[in-house]
Amino acid sequence: QVQLVESGGGLVQTGGSLRLSCAASGIIFSINTMGWYRQAPGKQREAVAGITSGGSTNYGESVKGRFTISRDNAKNTMYLQMNSLRPEDTAVYYCNANVIIRQGISVISGDYWGQGTQVTVSS
Repeated sequence: QVQLVESGGGLVQTGGSLRLSCAASGIIFSINTMGWYRQAPGKQREAVAGITSGGSTNYGESVKGRFTISRDNAKNTMYLQMNSLRPEDTAVYYCNANVIIRQGISVISGDYWGQGTQVTVSS
């Protein structure tokens, strides 16, 4: 099947930066939209940023101008560069991908999630 593995989380001070990575592996035919989500304690999961296979991006209002999403299609990897971090950015960050896999002569798509990586911003 398909696995998504996030890395790059950690503890950083206010104003600092982190770069998250999400690597997809498995029997992948192609990957459509990929995205980053986050969930803080006691809050619902929210969308942070998304990127299409063609490179079009969108961002949540709270991260615009501070976060940059990118992807390397050859490596099936997505990144999130996070600058000017704030305590309110503290959350578990999850990657999501809509992946096309081949099954015999057919292809099917499905949504997959990573296990999450903790980002903590201290004040």
